Amino acid sequence: MKGWTRHEGMAAGLPQENIDTDQLIPARFMSAPRSEGYGKFLLHDLRFDADGTPRDFPLGPGTSVVVTRRNFGSGSSREAAVYALVDFGIRVVVAPSFGDIFASNAVNNGLLPARVTPEMAEQLLGQLAAGPVRVVADLETGRIRIGDESVPFDLVRSWRDKLINGWDDIDLTLRHRAEIATFAERYRRASPWTWPRGTG
Repeated sequence: MKGWTRHEGMAAGLPQENIDTDQLIPARFMSAPRSEGYGKFLLHDLRFDADGTPRDFPLGPGTSVVVTRRNFGSGSSREAAVYALVDFGIRVVVAPSFGDIFASNAVNNGLLPARVTPEMAEQLLGQLAAGPVRVVADLETGRIRIGDESVPFDLVRSWRDKLINGWDDIDLTLRHRAEIATFAERYRRASPWTWPRGTG
């Protein structure tokens, strides 16, 4: 995963609550190989009619930031929902709350789940009511700027570090290898009978 600090791109508003992972990528598309890209399946049943005709929908080509309402990414734990967003070109989702597993999967794939208050989300959606607007998301300052609005977002510190540095969970753990080794040695000395033979 490639790390990043600042993203600038076009934002679109999805003024809906409870957009779940089955809406983000309907299950019938998940048999397709990831190598073919999942972006075309993103929000398929909201973007297209039953016969495949495109609907008037705010997410168009070039959209890289989505602002929406609470409980985004709820439902199943399918990581393919994040793949669909990333493959479409989305780098940031701004919402008052996220499904827990979705948010973790997002960070592990370089996608920022930026949590803001419901009031801030509505302010940003108001900026986007007339159409896409250029947005700046800054991981170091922890702020999102859309049009005339600049608001702070919440993000777990370790998640911020992972996004900035392009780390996965193993990389993050290895940052603490010295502390882990110290703990292991202290534990071995205090409780040698619990330590496997031949390991020290």
